[in-house]
Amino acid sequence: MKIVILAGGLGTRLGDITEVRPKPMVEIGRHPIIWHIMKHCASYGFNEFYVALGYKGDVIKRYFMDYYAMNSDVVVDLKQGDLQILQRHREDWRVHLIDTGLQTLTGGRLKRMLPHLGDETFMLTYGDGVCNVNLHDLLTCHQQKQALATVTAVRPSARFGNLVLDNDRVTRFTEKNQIGAGWINGGFIMMQPQIDQYLPDEDVSLEQHTLEALASDGKLAAFCHEGFWQCMDTKREVDLLNRLWEQPDCPWRNWRE
Repeated sequence: MKIVILAGGLGTRLGDITEVRPKPMVEIGRHPIIWHIMKHCASYGFNEFYVALGYKGDVIKRYFMDYYAMNSDVVVDLKQGDLQILQRHREDWRVHLIDTGLQTLTGGRLKRMLPHLGDETFMLTYGDGVCNVNLHDLLTCHQQKQALATVTAVRPSARFGNLVLDNDRVTRFTEKNQIGAGWINGGFIMMQPQIDQYLPDEDVSLEQHTLEALASDGKLAAFCHEGFWQCMDTKREVDLLNRLWEQPDCPWRNWRE
């Protein structure tokens, strides 16, 4: 199955971090977050990727063009100008890097990718979030619901704890958690190519136009994921993901190095 990764946004909420690189190239544990997303997908056997490029897309292109050499032991013969690979490190991936424009909205980026995807089910996700969703279960749910799209619904962690008050007294304090949070779109969306019917032109938002229209027509299903999910919108969240990556039981690392 083909995986579309939207990787063209400006990432302005990360401030200085994205001045020299696009958001998907922000590193978590020495690897850009897009690598983590791909490793997760590949662990389920989904290893053909279509990356929708935009802002600083050349940085992403260069990363994958140099990936083989940069992740292997090499000998460089400066006199002869030769390069010898000593220990090869290969990912069983095929990565298509497609320029979808600098200012293109998310729906427009998807519309530009559709001619490359064929007529089978594909998955779309964003280049700025990780989770431990079971992609086989997600695909099965999508097939059973027979919807045009099935979104992975997640509960984001609350930023703050909750206070229950009785006049000026706190009767209950609860630390921040995901229990009481509402469901949101967590990415990892299974789609049928007929979704093109809901992309009238390239000047549309996937979230504000396409998914809303699908929901209105009863053609959008949900796969509720109660496990780990975390986006990377702020410096604080970058730091959080780096701390989690260093833990032996990192919640989204389901592959062997």
